[in-house]
Amino acid sequence: MRSTRTTSARPVLTAALTLTLGLTTAASLLPAAPARAGTDPGPVTRAEAEGPALDHRPARSPASTTRRALTAPAAELADASRGYPREQHLAEDPVNPADKSLKLGLTPYHAIAPKLNALQRLGDRVSVEVAGHSAGGHRLHLVTVTAPETARQAGEQARMRELVENAPAVAARDPRVKAAYKTPVFVNSNIHGNEWEGTDASLKLIERLATANDARTRDLLAHSRLYFNITANPDGRIAGTRANASGFDLNRDFVTASQPEARAMRQIVVDKQPAVLLDLHGYVNGTLIEPTTPPHGENYEYDLFLKHTYANALRMEAAVNGLGHTPGKDGVEPAQIPFRDQEEGWDDWPPIFTPQYAAFHGAVAAHTVEIPLRVNNSAYDTLPEGELRRRAAINVAVAGAAIEATLDYVRTERRSLVADQIEVFRRGAAGEAQVPVAEETVPGVPGIGPEDVYTTTFPRAYVIPAGGAQRSPTAAARLVDHLLANDVRVGRAVHDVRLSGRWYAKGSYVVDMRQPKRGLANVLLADGRDISDKVSVMYDISGWSLGRLWGATVEPVRQLSPVPLSPVREAAPVAHVAPSGDLRLRLDDPREVAAVNSLLAQGVPVRQAADGSALVPGSARRQATAAARTYDVAFDAARPTGGTPLTRVRVAAAVTSGELFALREMGFEVTPVSTAVLNAGFDWSGVEVLFVSAGLAYDDLNPAARRALDDFLDGHGLVGRGAAGAALNADAGLLPVKPVEGNGDANGVVRVVNAGGGITAGAPEHSFVYAPLWFTDLGRGVRVEQSYAVGDPLVSGHWRALPDGTGGPAAAAGRASVVSGPHAVLFGTEPLFRDHPKGVFAQVGRALFTLAPR
Repeated sequence: MRSTRTTSARPVLTAALTLTLGLTTAASLLPAAPARAGTDPGPVTRAEAEGPALDHRPARSPASTTRRALTAPAAELADASRGYPREQHLAEDPVNPADKSLKLGLTPYHAIAPKLNALQRLGDRVSVEVAGHSAGGHRLHLVTVTAPETARQAGEQARMRELVENAPAVAARDPRVKAAYKTPVFVNSNIHGNEWEGTDASLKLIERLATANDARTRDLLAHSRLYFNITANPDGRIAGTRANASGFDLNRDFVTASQPEARAMRQIVVDKQPAVLLDLHGYVNGTLIEPTTPPHGENYEYDLFLKHTYANALRMEAAVNGLGHTPGKDGVEPAQIPFRDQEEGWDDWPPIFTPQYAAFHGAVAAHTVEIPLRVNNSAYDTLPEGELRRRAAINVAVAGAAIEATLDYVRTERRSLVADQIEVFRRGAAGEAQVPVAEETVPGVPGIGPEDVYTTTFPRAYVIPAGGAQRSPTAAARLVDHLLANDVRVGRAVHDVRLSGRWYAKGSYVVDMRQPKRGLANVLLADGRDISDKVSVMYDISGWSLGRLWGATVEPVRQLSPVPLSPVREAAPVAHVAPSGDLRLRLDDPREVAAVNSLLAQGVPVRQAADGSALVPGSARRQATAAARTYDVAFDAARPTGGTPLTRVRVAAAVTSGELFALREMGFEVTPVSTAVLNAGFDWSGVEVLFVSAGLAYDDLNPAARRALDDFLDGHGLVGRGAAGAALNADAGLLPVKPVEGNGDANGVVRVVNAGGGITAGAPEHSFVYAPLWFTDLGRGVRVEQSYAVGDPLVSGHWRALPDGTGGPAAAAGRASVVSGPHAVLFGTEPLFRDHPKGVFAQVGRALFTLAPR
């Protein structure tokens, strides 16, 4: 369940695709880019959702790897010469008696491949492909179930799918699309590894569909393609954990796509373009079926989305309740639909969840379904095996009923579903205003009120400038590649252009918002919105702007006259090394930090200038050239200056999994630690700096561990983040400051003021907070590196004062958000949150460099 706390290349088809796609420029005709590669649920705390940092192999994504991933094979059009079925024999995985599924009587991961091989042999309806691999190296199996297709028929389906997105006005009038296009449906299971039963329900259903000969099944498969991601999180399924092997909650990763499983699911959604999506979770009793409570994502075509999502929810509700389970008989409560049955607290605001993300790719019915009976966490460890198996069997039946009801909705409403998916894309391509949701626009949905109305005004375009107007060319290239991987179309100015009264240099990137997936482009790039006054508490994060947090300069423009733009299939390389003299590398981006760490690992003498940049001697030009190519960074010419020598930094880190991942992404050598690790005896000789944000409490250390920590901090540095980092700082007596905790439910994008110097010089004017913190009563020797902006620092998100009036953004305004001293740097912001705010990472990298012994 959710926490209660909180491409493939697509060639343009024909001249018909040039119609109604916005500007008559090359950018208007851009194809999608290749992809760079108990009955009480109880609360899930942030620590449970994100997990402590686990010790896994370093996870790094240099630019060269990203660029190579962008050349991944195209899916459907490249496969147009192949019909269905597309069978393949899967190698079997070693039997694993420790698989946590076994105790529940469910399918262990090692049994999935043999089961899929057997299902393919049952007839000509089932095809299996490997859609990717998990962080732990396990295969992700995507099953397609449909009536057989010749190669010609498969090619026609691919062409119609392209027409639906790329020429929606044409597709809306095409009688062949209405008659013959197969409705794509995507069933995603087990994205949280210890919410198992969706996998088994899907396998049971695939087995029935493989051979059933009733008229309804034949009709369904003749007019639909059904795609099943059998387990989206095999690592967690095996281990019985919510997270994958890297410690990530995959149902929070769709904006960032830091994990291979999220990238695989993203590619499935891009390639298959589902009109309907189910994401099967657990555990909420009674079964929870979206649509959600307010606030609703303001970038959706919500009138089309609610129409189908609510209607299908009613069908699923009837099917689940029709199983006959009752509270008195077996502990199962009636199903619930949050839109109808709850006031707030289960919203669809952020695009981090699978259904909410899929809506931006044309899914007009998309649901999280939370099956009822808890079998994970403490229940798994304390309930008798027989009771666990009884609950799991009920859950499989509930999930199966939800899928079956959805497929029946698809069978009866397929033309309306496809027509409304086309309409989503048509509105985007035409640049039309959204239709505010109301009872007259969504017939049959009761209780629509002003609390449900969320729309936005789209800019005419976004510009990611080139030249001197761009803060970070490296960040800009990464952002462009990320947009392309999300199937957002990007053009590039072939010469200097004037837009909205301002000149932009040749090579600037332009995101024309008259494109089919404008909602996705806007949800990624826009500032977002302060919704603190709309609801009392949010389900998860409320702000996430890539335009503000990923480090690149991004500017919306309101007018876009025809200008010559070339289509972009990948960002232009940034890599550059000045031909002579010493070199300077700005440390504004995690790739630049990683490049410096690679040079230090090779023994290159690197110095840090007063503005935080790295100075590299000309004698290391060969190593700099290799680093520039690997990390896509630019080494400019530097005048000989002094600077402070940098050394390789080995970090002991008591941090979240997202922070551990980000530290390794920047190339730091990291050893995870915790209270338990230190109490067991830890060798401090192998590290130079301690980073603490979670899982380490001074008062819980035994005397020997406390003495060893004190001895280490006498001559080494501490980077602290949040309440845990500030508490350790106080216990160790390092920086004389008073930490003030804001509202623990607050999160979002905030405006900040940077003081300059080695840590925040050149840093973005925005950061991210989650349970924000600030510092007062600053003692001698404390330097304010960054402050929350005066006035209201919140740009987008949800941050209210507490009932007593404290803890809100007004209390934080003007206060120190990052402070430093000789032996410590403390962050009240969250600069590495879920590996997301890329533009802020370098502040942590610089802090670690600053504190390392010289």
